[in-house]
Order: sequence, then C-alpha cells, then structure tokens
Amino acid sequence: MGNVLVIGGSRFMGRRLVWRLLAEGHAVTTLNRGLHPDPFGSRVTRLQADRTSPEFREVLRQRSFEAVVDFLAFSGRDTAGAVTAISGRVGHYVMISSGQVYLVREAPPGGRRGPVAEDAYPGPTMVAPEEPGDHREWLYGVGKREAEDRLREAFAAHGFPYTALRLPMVDGEGDPSRRLESYLWRILDGGPLLLPDGGEQPVRHVYSGDVARAISGLLGKPQTFGEAYNLCQEEMPSLRQLLSLLAGLLGARPDLRNIPGAALRASGIGPEDISPFSTGWMSLLDPGKARRDLGFRHEPLEVYLGRIVAAFLSEGPVEPPANYALRARELALATDGPAELT
Repeated sequence: MGNVLVIGGSRFMGRRLVWRLLAEGHAVTTLNRGLHPDPFGSRVTRLQADRTSPEFREVLRQRSFEAVVDFLAFSGRDTAGAVTAISGRVGHYVMISSGQVYLVREAPPGGRRGPVAEDAYPGPTMVAPEEPGDHREWLYGVGKREAEDRLREAFAAHGFPYTALRLPMVDGEGDPSRRLESYLWRILDGGPLLLPDGGEQPVRHVYSGDVARAISGLLGKPQTFGEAYNLCQEEMPSLRQLLSLLAGLLGARPDLRNIPGAALRASGIGPEDISPFSTGWMSLLDPGKARRDLGFRHEPLEVYLGRIVAAFLSEGPVEPPANYALRARELALATDGPAELT
C-alpha cells in the first residue's frame, strides 16, 4: 500500500484516479487550491496551496511520498517548482502531459501525418499563431513541452524519477468541459447536426477510466523513469462515424449535415463552437510504446462510450452545455443556410 500525492484530485480525471487508488488500498493525499469540493470525506488527507506561491513548497516540507501524480503542471515553472519541493522525498513523479506537445512542433517536410509516436517530440516549436483561439492552444502546448523539458533536465542532472503521460482529448463521465455531451444534446433534440467540413477528420481519444488504470499500474516502476508515453484508444473513426455510434447508443437516427467551415465562420459561428471535436488542435497519437512497454490495453470504443451515454441518460445535468445556446442558429443554417449544406 503506497502513500500517493495527487496534485489536483478534486475534478474529473484526478477524482477518478483518487477513487481507484483508494480502492487499491493506497493512502492518498490531495493538493490543490480548494476551489472545488470533493466527495472523499475522511478517506484522504487534504493539503491546500497555490503552486505558484511559496506556500506550495511550504506545505510539502518534510513530507515524503512513494508517488506523486501531477494533473496541474502547465508550465516549466510548475514542474521546476515541483522538483525543488519534493526532490529526494518522492519515489516516482508522474506528470499528465498532452498530445498537443506534438501539434506545436514545426511541421516536418510534407506536413504532419498521424498518428504520431513519442520520437516525434524533439525539434523546434512553430511560430506563435496570431488568431486568439489558436494562440491559446499554442500556449498550452508550448507550456506542456516546457514542463516536460524541465523534468527531463532534472532526470539527466540527478535522476529525478519522472514519467510523462501524453493524452489526447479525454472523454469520460463528469467531464466538466462537456464536449462530448454537447453532441448528445444535439442528437437527442432530433434536429440536424452540422458537421464542419464533412466530419471526415479521424478521432482518437482516451477514456478517463483507462487513464486512471494506466497511472495506477505504472506507479513505482523504475523502467518508466525518464520516459514519455502516449495513451489513447485503438480505434480511429472519423467524427461522422463517432457521432453515428453515439446516436446508436442513444437509440436515435442522426440527421448529419455537411457544412463548410468557411460557411459557418461567415455566419459568425466557429466550427469548434458547435462541434468541439472539429478543432484543428486535436492530437492523433500512436499508443504503440505504451502497449509494448506498459502492457497498456484500452477498452473498446463502443464499451466506454456506452458507459458515458448511460451516465448521461441516468444522471446527466438538467441544463445543456453553454454551446447549446447556438442551437437555434445551427438549425436556421440547416433550414435556410448555404447551398453547400448537404
């Protein structure tokens, strides 16, 4: 039974991991700013600190952990601070990174072709884009790269025992971003569902439950120190195929309509505003290394989507996600929109 610190732990993936660790008999401590309540009661020890302030180092002083899982490392400053705060008193540090570390790389000759493996990481980053939405995504990817780089430097300098896990879009019950859920509301209202640029782009996500299982399975394994692993599902459907599968799980027959992204933008709607999986900032990962080295096996797509849909139907929120406010404009486009809409 290990003593595990989870930095984060009060929402979504962090919460799911804490429940799993508790079920496995670990002693769990959470560290966050205390902005969100958690359901763990007296089962966990709670520390409260803002990691960007001196109190982060102070609350960890004289505390030791067999493992630390960090869901809240978004910059080089974050991981450098963690190394300073716990170095020499942690057996294994796991950083939750992102597939976006590949998307901010300069494109290789011939352009990007997915899925990408871990050896695609090295190299210069692209110039910062000017469009505000793209710039935010770029900053996120660059920040995750810097966070990984500081850990790699600490490993090279003094063997700091870290592992980085690179995740694509994460789906799961209780996802606060409500991305997948926004499609479920649209399918259930029976109206046309607009697919920006046809919805032919491949989709390869990861299920929050499989992330928690993978983390608990690799904690304390020295062969993972200094390594990075992509975690994702095996299936790679198009967005159109994914939505058809979701509709089938709901018992619905979807009315999928193609619409050029340019036509949407001309109407004042960004493609990602009504179709969160239509953004260009969707990483497409190769999980081969995790499969070979960790024995990672992801649940089948239809199985985990079935769980998410069942949870949504049985205990989902009463109010739709924020982007559903655009639904009337979508339906108007479907009825009176551009000639390209088919």
